[in-house]
Amino acid sequence: MTRSSPSSGGLSRRGLLGAAGAAGLSISFMGRSAFAAGDLAGRKLVVIVCRGGMDGLSVSPPVGDPDYAGLRRGIAIPGDAALKLDATFGLHPALAGTHAMALKGQARIVPAMASPDRARSHFEAQDVLETGAAGVYSTDSGWLNRAVQAMSPGRRVEALSVGATAPLILRGKAQTGSWSPGPAGEGSPRLPGLLTDLYAGDPLLAPAFAKGLETEAMAQTASMSMAPADAGMSGGQPGGGVQGLIRQGQTAARGIGETVAGFMTQPRGPQIVALSAEGFDTHANQGAAQGQLANRLLYLDALVDGLRTGLGVEWANTVVVCATEFGRTARINGTGGTDHGTGSTALLMGGALKAGGIIGDWPTLKAGALFEGRDTAPTVDSRALFKGLLRDHMGIERAALDSTVFPDSASVAPVTGLV
Repeated sequence: MTRSSPSSGGLSRRGLLGAAGAAGLSISFMGRSAFAAGDLAGRKLVVIVCRGGMDGLSVSPPVGDPDYAGLRRGIAIPGDAALKLDATFGLHPALAGTHAMALKGQARIVPAMASPDRARSHFEAQDVLETGAAGVYSTDSGWLNRAVQAMSPGRRVEALSVGATAPLILRGKAQTGSWSPGPAGEGSPRLPGLLTDLYAGDPLLAPAFAKGLETEAMAQTASMSMAPADAGMSGGQPGGGVQGLIRQGQTAARGIGETVAGFMTQPRGPQIVALSAEGFDTHANQGAAQGQLANRLLYLDALVDGLRTGLGVEWANTVVVCATEFGRTARINGTGGTDHGTGSTALLMGGALKAGGIIGDWPTLKAGALFEGRDTAPTVDSRALFKGLLRDHMGIERAALDSTVFPDSASVAPVTGLV
């Protein structure tokens, strides 16, 4: 496969949020930043942080690497089960939707990527991945939030985080929205109307609160269509055993993706979205084509497929990137799993993505090529990938990327050829 290479008074806003929470609203969509419009106005970027250390050697198994099967033994993805990408790489069989996108030139892999930090601690590695800094705990804002701030003056940009709390990657000075999947709480049905009347004359709070109510209504409508059609419900209990639960998880993930896409396709909807996918810390019973990891990848695949279908024609303007804090050890451990490693696979999907092969170089799994004799050696700095997307897809100038979005990173060139 071809490779891309680097190139040179009154109630405060906080009080309003508290009142909205008392009303049972699970959505806050407060404020927006104004930036220059133009050809980039319709472009969208979704960042999914896969937490726990996603095993890149299973996400995109290098079945053509002669050392892969021997290192992985019982958790190796068989060559005839992997969804073929090229002579070296396939995709995990749980990623069928992603593979279908790849066949259309709408999905690519970065098989050996890592952040600049080499710690194998979840807390430290996630901090560096999300802050975009060169070292751990050196800043308390996320690179995606700073990217929103760095957009060209006059361009309107909205950003949305999905989850109970905003992830670090989207925390910072730029105002962002948030949506937490799940039913709204039970508050006074009159409170939203009272607050609407109270802030009718406020130029900031009135439109912000109205937007929150609008988006909450969309979320409630969407959640009504998320019940699985084939889960075999009986007496209110899920049927079908484990497989029934897995199908329900996939259906829920697809519903979340479609709901988020619904937000993004609304007039003045968010162009930047951050989500988290949990559960990738597979120390034991990881499984090969089936098992613990496969179930998490089924969820991730369904989430992205929901985004794709929900975005409709806007998929052509969208890039989705899935990245993790670190990979797993090249060798299987004694409990049928893998331990904390270094290089891992990042996934890129989207209609705006340029068709092509793997991104970066493959270091191989030869004993002498492994990082510290145990991990996939990284060949792509995560900041280089993110810089390439922010520059070429979202239009942020290189100078801002080097100094503001990713501090003190001028030596890290953006990856080119992505969009």
